[in-house]
Amino acid sequence: MGRLFGTDGVRGIAGSELTIELATKLGQAGAYVLTKEQAHQPTIIVGCDTRISGGMLASALMAGICSVGANAIYAGVLPTPAVAYLTRKHQVDAGVVISASHNPMEFNGIKFFNGSGYKLSDALEDEIEALIKNEMKDVTLPIGSGVGRIDYRFDLREEYVEFMKKAMPIDLSGLKIVIDCAEGASHYTSYKTLKDLGANLVAIHTNPDGTNINSNCGSTHMAELKARVVYEKADVGLAFDGDADRLLAVDENGKLVDGDELMAICGNDMKERGTLKKNTIVVTVMTNLGFSLMGEEHGIHIEKTKVGDRYVLENMLENGYNLGGEQSGHIIFTDDNTTGDGLLSALHLLQVMVHTGKKLSELASIMTVLPQALVNAKVPNHKKDKFMEYQEIADAIEALEKKFNGEGRVLIRPSGTEPLVRVMIEGKDQEVINEEAQKLAALITETML
Repeated sequence: MGRLFGTDGVRGIAGSELTIELATKLGQAGAYVLTKEQAHQPTIIVGCDTRISGGMLASALMAGICSVGANAIYAGVLPTPAVAYLTRKHQVDAGVVISASHNPMEFNGIKFFNGSGYKLSDALEDEIEALIKNEMKDVTLPIGSGVGRIDYRFDLREEYVEFMKKAMPIDLSGLKIVIDCAEGASHYTSYKTLKDLGANLVAIHTNPDGTNINSNCGSTHMAELKARVVYEKADVGLAFDGDADRLLAVDENGKLVDGDELMAICGNDMKERGTLKKNTIVVTVMTNLGFSLMGEEHGIHIEKTKVGDRYVLENMLENGYNLGGEQSGHIIFTDDNTTGDGLLSALHLLQVMVHTGKKLSELASIMTVLPQALVNAKVPNHKKDKFMEYQEIADAIEALEKKFNGEGRVLIRPSGTEPLVRVMIEGKDQEVINEEAQKLAALITETML
């Protein structure tokens, strides 16, 4: 058995890899580890996205939670950042989200937050995993009145909406906005918040049926949103992913504005208003080189971490920064929430648009996006961390690094959540880097299968 936890919780195909047995064990071990220091009977909030497997896994997870004597509050369909917020607000002992984020509907995942609303450290995840592998040895399961209860609180989503409106009380009545909710967890909360703030709103993909989450929609499939923004003559398009912890945008001309550009816009606005702590933005090694050039030009220090929003957040907390994120649209504003929050990111962007009166295309011109190619190589999940052990792959990567040295960069890494090796190349010529990235990805797949 490999490590259960990836970069964002435990992920797998629901029913085969992420089974009800595993969900129950995660509920037991997670509740025990996260609440064992508590003198009171602990409580854990549980939310999920719109996948058909969410109810099945939530029931199994909560059975595990209750079996070790903890209580569960089931909040139903909620964005990941809403669970983080509600965990803090209600001062419960932990929160759990059942979601596979941007992945296809057959996948699902289980992600824990501690009582402060932060994702778990590697050490805590390892402790949970060790308990599971050890079959909960030495853990005494209560009986009778010691068993936990489940409380159903589907009204909690309204508290998140109110929190968003108070955090960013802006008047959106002058903006026409198209939102794509990915048939996911934001289909109610994002729509309600933006509507309440006065936006002229066009909403697409807000009718989840359990099987259509992320299906040709949301932040991983932007074509429809781009076309709709132009057709509607809208000011901006906003795309969320399945669990609504990430945001990508589209300007009035139908052009993509990615996470790097969104951070550049918001970061420069915060710097001008004196609210960007230490004039620093934290990003990952996948961030476009153009972002670093923007930072140099505007006097913003750019701090880099390995890939994964959890590592961005760790750096932010350790060093006292308040803005960070990823090109993929995970953006963290620690003054407002403890994790990436697509709706919060949207409101920060809209605030800049309202206060400056500028079009999004003009705001996005603050940075020049250098040509970048990202191609996924499909590989067996248990082999994805070992791609450099194949001499043919190692030689090909070395040759590419020499080719682009000084005029770009090559970054190869395993996905933390999927059976993929990601090939990213930056350079001057889009056609050349596309071709090279496709060739290397094909070689990796062919060699490792």
